[in-house]
Amino acid sequence: MALKSWVTSANDPSTDFPIQNLPYGVFTFAGQTHIGIAIGDQILDFHACASHGLLAELPKETVAACSAASLNALMALGPEAWSALRRKVTHLLLDSEPEQLRGRVRSSLVPMREAVMQLPAQIGNYTDFYASIHHATRVGKLFRPDNPLLPNYKYVPIGYHGRASSIVVSGSDVRRPSGQTKVTDQEPAFGPSRSLDYELEVGIFVGPGNPLGQSIPIAQAENHIFGLCLVNDWSARDMQAWEYQPLGPFLAKSFATTVSPWIIPMEALSPYRVASFNRPDGDPTPLGYLRCPDPDRGGIDLSLEVFMTSQQMRASATPAMRLSVGNLRDLYWSIDQLLTHHASNGCNLRPGDLLATGTISGPDEGSEGCMLEMKHRGKPICLPSGETRTFLEDGDEITFRACTSAKGLPRIGFGECKGRIVAALTA
Repeated sequence: MALKSWVTSANDPSTDFPIQNLPYGVFTFAGQTHIGIAIGDQILDFHACASHGLLAELPKETVAACSAASLNALMALGPEAWSALRRKVTHLLLDSEPEQLRGRVRSSLVPMREAVMQLPAQIGNYTDFYASIHHATRVGKLFRPDNPLLPNYKYVPIGYHGRASSIVVSGSDVRRPSGQTKVTDQEPAFGPSRSLDYELEVGIFVGPGNPLGQSIPIAQAENHIFGLCLVNDWSARDMQAWEYQPLGPFLAKSFATTVSPWIIPMEALSPYRVASFNRPDGDPTPLGYLRCPDPDRGGIDLSLEVFMTSQQMRASATPAMRLSVGNLRDLYWSIDQLLTHHASNGCNLRPGDLLATGTISGPDEGSEGCMLEMKHRGKPICLPSGETRTFLEDGDEITFRACTSAKGLPRIGFGECKGRIVAALTA
């Protein structure tokens, strides 16, 4: 884990992208859209690498996938191909490599600041789960104080099929949605949402997937996970409250979902695995198909932060305010369990499909993963500008960040997942 790169910025302790990370993304530079990996403040262009013969030792299928304009073909190849590519890229970037090789690789580097990031894959399907028991309990208490969790929660991962067409990459504006809402004792009305919220989530990009009619055993689940990203599942709470019964979320969540542009490989996260969520005594044991074969490594110690600026804060150069800090290890249902459950009925998952964990929250105040949860505090959020918030206003910008670290190991970051609210369209 003491590896260093000849790309100097990758050795900065504060970088999200050391040589131990090597996340995948899709970027546009000089009018061309290519696949690349992040290394420090640079992007290694895979198309250029292939053109220069730097990937010639890899199978033709891998080289062809690296020359594409989305990651779907590479996702489909599976973990052996991913590992081989990762080893090759690590070799190209190691500081022990001779200057002659460095020169060939250097011509394939693109400064990150000059690139425009794109969605990393063609996302055919999107499924959102409800895997944080702290979130489910805290929100449940708002509506069912005496019975916050429904009877199925501890037995089955709860999820719903979302809308893939409205997934956008970090940095895209999010337009305030209009929809139908109902205030108590009044007739329903149509107009801009007044209760716009964010949801802090982690995304799971599917790799090879499974044929229709077949399942994915939990022992093989990770072979079908290409990597993780950050997800903001924007939610119009007033629309949601009126429409969600009896079939669940619909227009309150389909107007936009923001994802971070870099997909962190599971190999990069492997050293940071921790035990699965410690279920309290009396909780049911997961059914056999959901039982993790190695519960000591079922979780990931990933710190997740939410930051906010208002338009007024940016105008006065006031730094972003951190709203909360959570951790992926607090999920009641692990990412492997989510994927296995999704395919358990024979539903076919395909390369590039996106699963999201649902809002990630911890047990303590300050670890809430959305503004709705913060209502239990009994007071609005007070911004450094003197403004207050119970939900998002036009001009507000939300940024998610995530990183993992451990003694003797480098810091691995996810980059940013950012979106700014713009006003609803007028008729």
